[in-house]
Amino acid sequence: MIPAWLWLLCFSIPQALPEAQTTELYVEVPENYGGNFPLYLTKLPLPREEAEGQIVLSGNLGMAAEGPFAVDPESSFLLVTRALDREEQAEYQLQVTLETEDGHVLWGPQPVLVHVKDENDQASGHQATATIDVFIVENTWLPLDPVHLAENLKVPYPHHISQVHWSGGDVHYHLESQPPGPFDVDAEGKLYVTMELDRETQAEYLLQVWAQNTHGEDYTEPLELQVVVMDENDNVPVCSPRDPPISIPELSPPGTKVTRLLAEDMDAPGSPNSHVVYRLLSPEPKETEGRAFELDSTSGSVTLGALPFHAGQNILLQVLAVDLGGAEGGLSSTCEVTVTITDINDHAPEFITSQIEPISLPEDTKPGTLVATLMATDADLDPTFRLMNFAIEAGNVDGTFGLDWEPDSGHVQLRLLKNLSFETAPSHKLVVVVQSVAEMVGPGPSPGATATVTVLVERVLPPPKLDQESYEASIPVSTPAGSLLLTIQPLDPMSSPLRFSLVNDSEGWLCIKEVSGEVHTARPLQGAQPGDMYTVLVEAQDADEPTLSTFVTLVIHFLKAHSAPAPTLALVPTRHLCTPRKNHGVVVSGPSEDVDLADGHGPYSFALGLNPTVQRDWHIQAFNGSHAYLTLALHWVEPREYLVPVIINHNAQMWQLLVRVIVCRCNVEGQCMRKVGRMKGMPTKLSAVGILVGTLLAIGIFLILIFTHLTLARKKDLDQPVDSVPLKAAV
Repeated sequence: MIPAWLWLLCFSIPQALPEAQTTELYVEVPENYGGNFPLYLTKLPLPREEAEGQIVLSGNLGMAAEGPFAVDPESSFLLVTRALDREEQAEYQLQVTLETEDGHVLWGPQPVLVHVKDENDQASGHQATATIDVFIVENTWLPLDPVHLAENLKVPYPHHISQVHWSGGDVHYHLESQPPGPFDVDAEGKLYVTMELDRETQAEYLLQVWAQNTHGEDYTEPLELQVVVMDENDNVPVCSPRDPPISIPELSPPGTKVTRLLAEDMDAPGSPNSHVVYRLLSPEPKETEGRAFELDSTSGSVTLGALPFHAGQNILLQVLAVDLGGAEGGLSSTCEVTVTITDINDHAPEFITSQIEPISLPEDTKPGTLVATLMATDADLDPTFRLMNFAIEAGNVDGTFGLDWEPDSGHVQLRLLKNLSFETAPSHKLVVVVQSVAEMVGPGPSPGATATVTVLVERVLPPPKLDQESYEASIPVSTPAGSLLLTIQPLDPMSSPLRFSLVNDSEGWLCIKEVSGEVHTARPLQGAQPGDMYTVLVEAQDADEPTLSTFVTLVIHFLKAHSAPAPTLALVPTRHLCTPRKNHGVVVSGPSEDVDLADGHGPYSFALGLNPTVQRDWHIQAFNGSHAYLTLALHWVEPREYLVPVIINHNAQMWQLLVRVIVCRCNVEGQCMRKVGRMKGMPTKLSAVGILVGTLLAIGIFLILIFTHLTLARKKDLDQPVDSVPLKAAV
């Protein structure tokens, strides 16, 4: 398509400038030309820029389509296609234009005058006589033997390769090469090659040499010379372009084909210069483990060796390609191929821990609770081969448990689906199996790994129940410390014993007996106002199962204080108890002859004073509505006289009783062994010691005198003469 600006230029130039006159071309053509056709006449000055148009040749051809002239569109030469006869037409007036398909002229017209040169080919009406001298000479225009030239020949150029000779005189030599090559001929007929030849570019040339006269006319047929370019080993083997990595599945057997290397040598086919052999460079073979690859040196075929590979390996395979059949002096190049070992599903998934420690679940655990999380791994590399399926293989007949997992996570959650029952199944031994989603391959694939989970069901005991859901008591604000307010008791007296404690006694006004559940005032109710309400929380804990407990609220209502203070009972007569402790105690009585104390209804309650030492050493227990039993709480109490405070409550009134108790050592009959005072006339300890010491001193003096006398008497006997000693009479 011609650009729009070119069309505007074509239209504007003829209007702006006067039309220029094109110079006429003149060409001569010999009539009856006996050479090769087409015969190129002259080059036309067609535009150099490429344009979309067609060359139109017109003139006095008579028949333009079948005329003897044409234009070569590639070279822009005007050519004649056949021989011309001047007697038929002596001149041809031609014009050449470049036109579009619709007849618009892009270039031209260019006038061309072709003149047919006359030759003496017609007999005239007159006759002439001429004398011709004919000389017979030796024919030197002889065929030439082929010339063999080595490629890349290192000689000075131009280099002489052959010789032609025309025996006649006035000769001019003309040379043409098919295909065109670096050849030339001089005026003496010597043929030259002007530069180095390359066999890979052109292996053969056909040279034609003409002998011509000064007018360029051939004397005879041309001589042909075949030039053969001889091969030299000047091309290295060229490996094929590096292809993408070659994938080989792991565990492929030895002998598996990997690839075939092909190095191309541009030297003469079938010659030693193009005979390529192959040598393996890397990976280098290991003496102990064998070769990783086997290489056919002739074909370049690569197969697997005996050395095993692992998935994920990338091996760079380097092979040396050498021409000359591997002989010394051969040219070489290195071919490289990357081999990737792809993964196959040859590893079965395995649990990280195959034996899970026992897991305890209360039997009231809600369904949906997470019991345990198991983890499994797969040694395969391909994510597709690492997908897993899990199932409970054994121990879940009734479907109490279930599994939850994602195939690509490797984690599986064991969850409770149904309620547990300690009576039905105190334990569950579950066997979880894991398997690969994809089909296993390879030698001896495992069917699947297992993990054992033991679930222990814990019996859930109901919390202790009390005889009331909440407790209330109304006391005057003047209630003294140690007053019994009420007793918290279990609903079932035959149930397990309970341990009681206060949770939120913020004021510290109250205390509770741990075993009996009796609630007392711990100190005077200072700050309490009539009409106020004080709430504490009492915890009752099962003594046998400390984890079982219940809570109950205790509400204390404060009343107005009594106008008259509560009387105190008289001192109880002295009693005695044995230490170490014996199985008896002191009876404490509640009722009195006082009318104020005796009126009303309901039992008396007894409690020890709040002194910690008293509560540690003594114990009081009511055995009917009016009497209590006071005993030692410890096995041993220091023998002496004690005043034990006992608090008595009756009809919202409180009294304090001081019980005088003498603790003493007792004989086997339980009678108290009292300390006896010194009798008159009896020595004291000091006098007795003095008498004893004096007696011992007198005995010592007496013994000293006896020993002294015996010593002096024996010395006197030794001083007498021997003959003065009387002889003993023989019997």
